[in-house]
Amino acid sequence: MADNTSRSLFSLHGITGMLVATLLLIGILVLLTAWSINVQQTSAAKYYDPTPITGSLDNVKMISKENANFAFKDAQ
Repeated sequence: MADNTSRSLFSLHGITGMLVATLLLIGILVLLTAWSINVQQTSAAKYYDPTPITGSLDNVKMISKENANFAFKDAQ
């Protein structure tokens, strides 16, 4: 039997690979956390106003192109 004599503790399959994978996962966690904080701050500053929808539902018809005026719209 041939022995595997080319083993290395610091190869990509050893400690180095584990550190790279751990740092990658921590980096993704930091990125997603920062992104979610940014989304939360933007949503708090520019909140959604449902008044165009709930304010005048009497004018909404079953089939009409004018219903787009009463649809959900992005926050300004």
